Amino acid sequence: MSKTTGKSAGSSKNAGAGKNASSSKNTRAKTPKRTRSGGKPLDDQAMAFLERYLNNASPTGYEWEGQKLWMEYLRPYVDEFITDTYGTAVGVINPDAEYKVVIEGHADEISWYVNYITDNGLIYVIRNGGSDHQIAPSKRVNIHTDNGIVPGVFGWPAIHTRRQGPQEKPPELDNIFIDVGASTKDEVEALGVHVGCVITYPDEFFVLNGDKLVCRAIDNRIGGFMIAEVARLLKARKQTLDFGLYIVNAVQEEVGLRGAEMIAERLKPNVAIVTDVSHDTSTPMIEPKREGANKIGDGPVICYAPAIQNKLRERLIQVATAQKIPFQRLPRSRATGTDTDAFAYSNSGVASALISLPLRYMHTTVEMVHKQDVEHVIELIYHALLDIKSGETFSYFE
Repeated sequence: MSKTTGKSAGSSKNAGAGKNASSSKNTRAKTPKRTRSGGKPLDDQAMAFLERYLNNASPTGYEWEGQKLWMEYLRPYVDEFITDTYGTAVGVINPDAEYKVVIEGHADEISWYVNYITDNGLIYVIRNGGSDHQIAPSKRVNIHTDNGIVPGVFGWPAIHTRRQGPQEKPPELDNIFIDVGASTKDEVEALGVHVGCVITYPDEFFVLNGDKLVCRAIDNRIGGFMIAEVARLLKARKQTLDFGLYIVNAVQEEVGLRGAEMIAERLKPNVAIVTDVSHDTSTPMIEPKREGANKIGDGPVICYAPAIQNKLRERLIQVATAQKIPFQRLPRSRATGTDTDAFAYSNSGVASALISLPLRYMHTTVEMVHKQDVEHVIELIYHALLDIKSGETFSYFE
């Protein structure tokens, strides 16, 4: 989730190397003869994919390796794929239908760039998205180079050495640095590290207490996972739609909704249902009076904001109520800070709504969501699609 205006070593993928993301094209999916018949979200194969997908590095602007994993998982459940120049991937069901509905998440994760290398081999960084300098000290990192991953650490002085005057010096963007074990700039560059290399954290997926899913980049890799699960359930439950469904995994949300802006203009949908994450405000140091009183385990969060088309939002609430899916509410001042804004204000206006997944510890390496909330978001989107009819305008004047 990008900032609102009112808002691994285990992964051997090299996000910075190789060919650029797929160029603009449509490709027919080759559907295997057999697909899974399970009609429940988050079965064992889905969870295995989620772990693999989260563990793969997909920093903003370098999402294509993660997109390839996502497309591979989605392939049995769609008729064709669309990809664009910057790496957004779209699975399409009923591509010849005139009426188009989008379900969307974003694929990118926050990261860092190598910005400056000192003569004694230390690396200073700038943000790629909303990376938090406060959590950086002592974290391990992966620097993505043309030669592969170069591991490093964010160095930090001992607690009893860093007091300067009466106040302790806090982490700031201009005093955090990466150490790759080199003594000179030449040694760093000999490893393949140069200014402009992208940097990610290697932290990987794990489960706490049976039902809490934890990883970096859950914001919003989980969104791409959930919309893929919707497509899988449509196939497994033998449901057909009378409109074209565009399952969009957009790039570059974390730097201003850029991927969604591009693909919205290309697809020209009639309806867009976007999913992202929102804050669990039940933990310390976050103010529910400002950020809203939402909590993991209490269900999807349905958003109220100027970009939200009210009749579409009320349809989601009706569906949730009919299906006994618990939900929460959240108003956003001015912008939602999500790809919803990009779709809503494209193409002379697209009826758009936002279903958020409540999440703890956003933009850290231990983002946490509740497994049941994930299931409920999937089911809400699934049942909403079954309720939408081709040709609906959601006009306030009809």
